[in-house]
Amino acid sequence: MDAKAKAIKAAGRPVIGFGAGEPDFPTPDYIVEAAVAAARDPRFHKYTPAGGLPELKQAIAAKTLRDSGYEVEASQVLVTNGGKQAVYEAFATLLDPGDEVLVVAPYWTTYPEAIKLAGGVQVDVVTDETTGYLASVEQLEAARTERTKVLLFVSPSNPTGAVYSREQTEAIGRWAADNGLWIVTDEIYEHLVYGGAEFTSIATAVPELADRVVIVNGVAKTYAMTGWRVGWLIGPSDVVKAATNLQSHATSNVSNVAQMAALAAVSGDLSAVAEMREAFDRRRQAMVRLLNEIPGVFCPEPKGAFYAYPSVKELLGKELRGRRPQSSAELAELILKEAEVAVVPGEAFGTPGYFRLSYALGDDDLAEGVSRLAKLLAEAH
Repeated sequence: MDAKAKAIKAAGRPVIGFGAGEPDFPTPDYIVEAAVAAARDPRFHKYTPAGGLPELKQAIAAKTLRDSGYEVEASQVLVTNGGKQAVYEAFATLLDPGDEVLVVAPYWTTYPEAIKLAGGVQVDVVTDETTGYLASVEQLEAARTERTKVLLFVSPSNPTGAVYSREQTEAIGRWAADNGLWIVTDEIYEHLVYGGAEFTSIATAVPELADRVVIVNGVAKTYAMTGWRVGWLIGPSDVVKAATNLQSHATSNVSNVAQMAALAAVSGDLSAVAEMREAFDRRRQAMVRLLNEIPGVFCPEPKGAFYAYPSVKELLGKELRGRRPQSSAELAELILKEAEVAVVPGEAFGTPGYFRLSYALGDDDLAEGVSRLAKLLAEAH
């Protein structure tokens, strides 16, 4: 949908896109300056260790202790080409063919593909708007089999913005520990939480998981660095060593210039993210209010990340501009054509009947985009 929106926009049409999962802010200046300096340093014109620059690995370990209260050695860190490579390498390292992974749906689109590439079998644990898209221990237990090896735990969540409380996180972590499961936890949105919500690392909440938990993270969302492609994987030493071996043959080291930019990011304070979070929070509240004013749309309040995930199930099958869209994918296509607004349908995230809208775009575009949506959807009957 994002690609279609950009194509229409390139043709001169005033499309507003809610599809992109990236901050609309530039990377902070001090981070860019660190990259400029690195580009001029001959040391960084050469190969460096496949697993990451030693000083960056040390800084990531320090940042993890600072932000999560979780203590790891630099040797337990692997620097990757973005969080996406960390996700892939975590599953490639942990899974044997036929191993099952519990995945809470709605889920980010890359998780199923990474699991498949590793020979794993995805088992969905489906949540909906009635619980704020949070899975319970009872649901997880009902999905567990003798083949279950890994629980994928994501909080804050893409696409729903769901954030598990400390109590919920502890309960799920203890359940996983009691059943001998591995946990892969994606913490990329750790600093983007709002209102009374708090981020809790499952690794910190349940210390006995230490030898069975793999954390994936990166600088992309926190520091508006999606294009710099620096992420990391943290885990037990044997897992990290195996993943590093894989990376050494797949891609070798991450760009040194980008690694030095990431070093400046994780070593600095969090004032830049505080400013972005304030803007995201304002947009979050505006978007949820406007969406819930549209008849047939219900949007729970997201507690984290920068996405809203409204249900549009009541609109399906109704007549709209001479058509009767039967799925959220068909409705999204119609909205792009008729209102020139791009949203991502729930089919992409494993739960048809929903839209994902990113509020990481300018306030004016957000208001105009949702206004166009409201005007069009009001015609449904």
